[in-house]
Amino acid sequence: MITEGLWVKRKERKRVHQPRQRRDCLGELIQIDGSEHWWFEDRGPQCTLLVYVDDATSRLMQLKFVESESAFDYFKATREYLEAHGKPVAFYSDKHSVFRVTNRQAVGGDGMTQFGRALQDLRIEIICANSSQAKGRVERAHKTLQDRLVKELRLQEVSTIEAANRSLPAFLADYNKRFAKPAHNPKDLHRPLTGSDNLDEAFAWREERTVSDSLTLQYDKVVFLLEPSEIAFDARRKRVTVIDYPDGRLAIRHKGVELAYSTFDKLRSVTHAAVVDNKRLGAALEFIREEQQQAEPIRRSQHAPRRRGQLNHIFKVG
Repeated sequence: MITEGLWVKRKERKRVHQPRQRRDCLGELIQIDGSEHWWFEDRGPQCTLLVYVDDATSRLMQLKFVESESAFDYFKATREYLEAHGKPVAFYSDKHSVFRVTNRQAVGGDGMTQFGRALQDLRIEIICANSSQAKGRVERAHKTLQDRLVKELRLQEVSTIEAANRSLPAFLADYNKRFAKPAHNPKDLHRPLTGSDNLDEAFAWREERTVSDSLTLQYDKVVFLLEPSEIAFDARRKRVTVIDYPDGRLAIRHKGVELAYSTFDKLRSVTHAAVVDNKRLGAALEFIREEQQQAEPIRRSQHAPRRRGQLNHIFKVG
């Protein structure tokens, strides 16, 4: 049967992906994906283009060049989308770790990614496709962009992400004029942003930490020392929320109240004088100093976002 082609091994069988009808209205479903490519050819580094395509019209809604697909890059691009067009009914993505929890053994949290939590706060649905064929609109857009956009950037001699992003609005308008299709229903389902839609709070990285008896906690290899107060003492041995904003600000909240703090960066060198002078953190700093002497240089967590400009808030000791 194998020789005659009557039976094929399961792993060699080709799956059939039947075409899916477009949605009826603009803003009903927005397909999003990132395309890593040599967009600048040999003139610049490899980078990623974040692409937002409307399912009903194949219209490019948003383009943004970034270094790589990260939660904070999607935060920024999606915020720009919402400010320009309003809130769509749903985003349609692949199963990248930005959109879906990929660790099956994870026991903490609510089973939702940071990006998923942000969309939930804004009352936008996130749908993860089971195959690349399911999000064919954005996949076909990648192929077109990797041809036409690369040539356009070459003609303009663009070689940096910043310059490429400045050139995108004109390209996007011309692309939509050529390739966008009319929707079956002319109604636009984008919802306008309201006063209750706090984008700063929605597009921030959130993690929970436990406060020690000495009013300290750790986040991304930084020791945070809470200022003594009634609410801070109430937070001992309890969970608080660390909110990491894209602009570098960081807040610690307990029961909705923001706690004052100072910080000590564990990646900086700790001297014996620093341990002696800082009495409240003495034990913690002594432990950190010993670890630094014995271990290889440590780096920031790959799971937490990079804090831009937060070094200005590092608490100095000694």
